[in-house]
Amino acid sequence: MISTMSSRLDKSWRVLASHQTFEADRCVDVFKRPEGTFGFEEFRRDPEDMGAWTPVSYFSGWEYPTKEETIDAACEAVPWLGPLVGR
Repeated sequence: MISTMSSRLDKSWRVLASHQTFEADRCVDVFKRPEGTFGFEEFRRDPEDMGAWTPVSYFSGWEYPTKEETIDAACEAVPWLGPLVGR
């Protein structure tokens, strides 16, 4: 599947995981930056936006030292994510 990357995500960041709701209307991307820090961003997708993913928060500016800490923080910040990733 090809999708447009949000302008809030730098093209040099490598997305490691993308978790979405069963309805495919919300998504959280976990990414790694070139300097080694990690981050995440939450997106929504609405029919009126013709399926484009739109960022809904400003989480992408937060930095974490590990992927695990990033996922923990994302689960705390995004209520629907925890059950999807088993936390």
